[in-house]
Amino acid sequence: MSARFLMLTTFYPPHSFGGDAIGIQRLSRGLVKLGHHVTVVHDTDAYRVLHQGTWPDVPSHDSDEGVEVIRLASRAPMASTLLTQQLGRPVVNGRAIAKIIAEGKYDVVNFHNVSLIGGPGLFAMAGDALTAYMAHEHWLVCPMHVLWRHGRELCTERECFKCSLSYRRPPQWWRYTGYLERELERVDTVIAMSRFSRDKHREFGIKRDMEVLPYFLPDPVSEEVPPVVGESPNPRPYFFFAGRLERIKGLDDVIPVFRDLPGVDLLVAGDGTHAPVLRGLAEGAPNVKFLGRISPDELSRYYQHATALVVPSECYETFGIVLIESFRQGTPVIARRLGPFPEIVEASGGGELFSTRDELRAAMTRLSSDPGHRARLSHNGYRAYVSRWSERVVVPQYLELLRQAAARKGDRRREDLLTHQEVV
Repeated sequence: MSARFLMLTTFYPPHSFGGDAIGIQRLSRGLVKLGHHVTVVHDTDAYRVLHQGTWPDVPSHDSDEGVEVIRLASRAPMASTLLTQQLGRPVVNGRAIAKIIAEGKYDVVNFHNVSLIGGPGLFAMAGDALTAYMAHEHWLVCPMHVLWRHGRELCTERECFKCSLSYRRPPQWWRYTGYLERELERVDTVIAMSRFSRDKHREFGIKRDMEVLPYFLPDPVSEEVPPVVGESPNPRPYFFFAGRLERIKGLDDVIPVFRDLPGVDLLVAGDGTHAPVLRGLAEGAPNVKFLGRISPDELSRYYQHATALVVPSECYETFGIVLIESFRQGTPVIARRLGPFPEIVEASGGGELFSTRDELRAAMTRLSSDPGHRARLSHNGYRAYVSRWSERVVVPQYLELLRQAAARKGDRRREDLLTHQEVV
């Protein structure tokens, strides 16, 4: 038996920026592998407005490894995006979305990052389908999605009006009316990506119970050890950073430490608006190297041959997919003691945590000087990826959460459809 899924999201590859879109893509492809039909509808207007660079030239309707993809576009991308952001409703694309839902006869409508495809107004459009919302970011409680107040500090209490202005974004008046909370009550199950994120939503006022379902990666080739990915890309031992070069990612605290560690390098993969500041900070430190954007295939090699991945984010992430990317290559992590990182590191036994530069320096010294310690963390991290964060583990958990939601509604037909069966 197979179910029909509709994924509604603002961003989807290649019209996307971060890991949440890749997570949606992996989930969609995983469901297709199990025999389900999956349609993804996403909004290219928002990407066109926010993106700087070459436009990905792809069809408006095609197939992504068996996933049906419908890319919405209007004649006035800026107007469409602004109206949705300001009104919390799919003003321009609403009719197109309603038609897709009506004609698709979907069993499950899963809302992801809906901030600029339709906002809370989408939640009322699913008809009699079973519905889910996945909180890839903290958008339910933060207009800026990241709980990074005024662009300079962790958010400990709401100052949303002033904060929006500091980001040069128009305030969203509907957030002060209870509209979002009322519309969210229509959704059958709400899912956070980590226990930390679930608790942070609760702290900031979300009363709905939230389930927890982590991100995942493709299934392992080997149960015991990761396959070797080429030769080391660097002649010296190195620590690795992979991600957007923005202030909230915390590299400002990491680069100065390498002035005290001349025997190892820091390789930085990625780009972003904060890159010039970071390059200035690294001036005169020959052991700090900026690689720019690295292809996914090349990234695996950089991960695997690193002494450890450094994850210094200063904001409240919802999960931290780079940690399990590192575990997948058998590489330990050194992560800031913040947000969901302690949850992941402690569950895996695959890394160390730090709060200060001294703790970071000490962790890097231990991993550099004690091969046995690194090998233990490497083994623990890889085994945790296999048993906790691989596709064959998490996709059945997702289906079970939906099956339970169908059971709560007394929807026996969909409960049966969503009962996971192994593919032989």
